[in-house]
Amino acid sequence: MEEQQQKKNKYSIIVPTYNERLNIALLVYLVFKHLPDVDFEMIIVDDGSPDGTQDVVKKLQEMYGEDRILLRARPKKLGLGTAYVHGLKHASGNFVVIMDADLSHHPKYLPSFIKKQMETGASIVTGTRYVKDGGVHGWNLKRKLTSRGANVLAQTLLWPGVSDLTGSFRLYRKSVLEDVISTCVSKGYVFQMEIIVRASRKGFHIEEVPITFVDRVYGSSKLGGSEIVEYLKGLMYLLVTT
Repeated sequence: MEEQQQKKNKYSIIVPTYNERLNIALLVYLVFKHLPDVDFEMIIVDDGSPDGTQDVVKKLQEMYGEDRILLRARPKKLGLGTAYVHGLKHASGNFVVIMDADLSHHPKYLPSFIKKQMETGASIVTGTRYVKDGGVHGWNLKRKLTSRGANVLAQTLLWPGVSDLTGSFRLYRKSVLEDVISTCVSKGYVFQMEIIVRASRKGFHIEEVPITFVDRVYGSSKLGGSEIVEYLKGLMYLLVTT
């Protein structure tokens, strides 16, 4: 029964990129490796990377087909939230996966997300670092404490019903993502928190899957002090508006 249901479903995997030339080919290979019997497409939303990311994606299209690898580029960096909106416009699946391009979200977890959704009928399945069998690899103590503190603060103030608010490895019913994303105003890293809080407030069924987040292998992290300030501002905004 589950296999029949899976065959009917199509998964659109939206991957925002900026300077991910060294990571994108390995990510694509791993997605295909771990989803051999799943109908899916990968939508690469590249924000004008100067490092040649788009050239690599075009080579991948030659290998895997333009129907499986869709390059939907934008001229410049326009924010994470709008990248998902842009990718969603081109998604032909009835489910949407959002994940990072830097290999911090390992594609080996994708079958667990799909299985959890089929078993529970959830509208959203989110990866979490903060339950049994979840975790973080490659972060120093300061970054672990910052992330954990951000989540505890948000849990205390917002009561969202999920353990990992700031994670960005998620599976959505497409219709649910379209509904929730239309009410979101945040950009950047706060977007992840806003979308899960608004989904919770709307009463959508959310399930969690433990994941181990691995710090990026190649390239540099794009999280800085300004993003932390934006996070705190976003937290206050959600406290007032949800």
